[in-house]
Amino acid sequence: MSIHRHCSFELPVWIDSFLDSWQESLQTNTQRMQLAIALAAENVRRETGGPFAALVVNEGSGELVSVGLNLVTRAGLSMAHAEIVALSLAQSALGHWDLSRPENLQLVTTCEPCAMCFGALPWSGIKSVVCGARKKDAESSGFDEGDKPDHWVRSLQRRGIVVQCSVLRSEAVQVLEQYRQNGGTIYNTDRDFGKN
Repeated sequence: MSIHRHCSFELPVWIDSFLDSWQESLQTNTQRMQLAIALAAENVRRETGGPFAALVVNEGSGELVSVGLNLVTRAGLSMAHAEIVALSLAQSALGHWDLSRPENLQLVTTCEPCAMCFGALPWSGIKSVVCGARKKDAESSGFDEGDKPDHWVRSLQRRGIVVQCSVLRSEAVQVLEQYRQNGGTIYNTDRDFGKN
C-alpha cells in the first residue's frame, strides 16, 4: 500500500524583500502588530493567501524569530493558519518543538486565535499572545472560527500565557474587510454544522 508521505508549506517569495524593507522597530506590541497587519495586507494585495498574519518575536529584545501568513488556499492545507505557520517556522528555526526553551517568545497575530490555533498555543511553549481583530470580526467577514472556551483568555493565563487583545483592532479589521470586498475565498463556510 502506498500513501502520501510528505506535506509542507512555504511562505511566498515576496516575504524576504518585504521584511528587508521594514524599517520600524519591534520593541512594542503596537509596533509588532503594525508589521503583522502590513504582512496580512500584503498577502491580500498579492493574492498569496488569506487576510491573517502572525509573528513570533523575542518578547524582551524584539528580535523577529519567524513570520506566518495564512496559506490555507495557497498550500491546500486547512491547518496552514498564520499562527500555525509562524509557530512551526519558529520551531524549525530554533530546532526544537518547545518555544519556552529560549528566552520568552511572543506570538503576535492579526486576529484572536481560532479554535485550532487556540489549542496549539499551550503546547508550543509560547509565553504571551497579542491579538488584533476579534473572533466576531473574523466571523462578520464570513470566516468560521470554530468553538473554543468562552473564557479562553483566562484558560491561557492559567497556563502562564499572558494575553493582550484588540491591539490595533480597527486596522486589522480593515484587512479582513478588504479581503471580503475583493472576493477572497472564505473557506469552510458552506458546511451545515450542528445538524444531523
